Amino acid sequence: MTHMILCKVIGTLVATQKNEHLKKHKILIVQPVDLDGKFIGRDILALDTADAGVGDTVLIIQEGQGAAQAVRDKKAPVHTVIVAVVDGMEVAVK
Repeated sequence: MTHMILCKVIGTLVATQKNEHLKKHKILIVQPVDLDGKFIGRDILALDTADAGVGDTVLIIQEGQGAAQAVRDKKAPVHTVIVAVVDGMEVAVK
């Protein structure tokens, strides 16, 4: 089951050595946020496929098969991928 999680990019990870299937992507540090933008949960490392940057609100997926599909490489050893930069949100209140 694939989970989408709303997160804020809080940093970047620099690696001088990377798996050959990951070399064309940045690794960013994200932290889950609630709908009000408050930090919840623990920091997560995520492969960036959406050209995100520090301070951006993003959607991540956490699941190996879905992550490999997002990277378009079934051999990529990845579990968590940034799939979208969030430009805005509207939450309907009942």
